[in-house]
Amino acid sequence: MRDDERTDGPAADDVAEGATAEAPDGVAPDGVADGDATWLHGTWRVTEVDGEALEDGIEGPPWLTFEGDGQVYGYAGVNHVRGTWRVTDGRLDLGPVVQTMMAGPPGPTATEQAVTAVLADGGAVRADGDDVEVRTPAGRVARLVRSAAPAEPEPDPQDGPHVLG
Repeated sequence: MRDDERTDGPAADDVAEGATAEAPDGVAPDGVADGDATWLHGTWRVTEVDGEALEDGIEGPPWLTFEGDGQVYGYAGVNHVRGTWRVTDGRLDLGPVVQTMMAGPPGPTATEQAVTAVLADGGAVRADGDDVEVRTPAGRVARLVRSAAPAEPEPDPQDGPHVLG
């Protein structure tokens, strides 16, 4: 058996603080619909991959928002990403995940490559309060920390539209 495989349901440390291993209606906290896996809903900053802190991207730190309808979207370091997600038997499956295709400088590009590699593979998910660890089948480990939703950037008045007066 691989390290990222689970044979039982979520352990106590696999759900967020205050969450229970079983929903009040008796449904296991897997999936994405009907309020399942609510402990993962919200925005998470991707702080490290493989034990290395990630450099901020062009627009700041990488982040992911997991919606209750099974949609995930975020920012990987250079480009924005969007896809679907599901938690089943302690495993986070993502995909398909698409992204914009802008080029960037080396540091943010390396951050994006690390984030998108984890998104492509998914893996065993373990939560401890506001920290989540995703361990891919290949052994890569990403750390996510609960975060406020990223602020929309302030528009630059020079970017238009311009009204001639």
